[in-house]
Amino acid sequence: MKRCSVVFATPARQWIWQVEVNDDGTVRDALDAARARAGALEVPWEAEVGIFGELCARDAALRDGDRIEIYRPLNADPKESRRARVLRERTRALDPAASRLPSQARSSSNPKEPKR
Repeated sequence: MKRCSVVFATPARQWIWQVEVNDDGTVRDALDAARARAGALEVPWEAEVGIFGELCARDAALRDGDRIEIYRPLNADPKESRRARVLRERTRALDPAASRLPSQARSSSNPKEPKR
């Protein structure tokens, strides 16, 4: 028998199920064992999975001590999010009014310069 852990995390909480599978057990077997122990907990059991951060197929063979991770779907594509953020920053840099705070309005006198 091989001992493995199946993990799933949300921003608020994480769950870890310690499971045992046969020596020829697969990721699918470990997920089935964890599902049986999880009860009514809503876990995306059909989502992509990985072993120690590396994506893998459900028929992948397991080693003793493997950590099977259930991945949540992304809310947004990271590349698209970064492109949008860079575009916003570039637009802000090109707009002189956007780069100036309201308290930095132009004035004819310099506060550090002595009055004459």
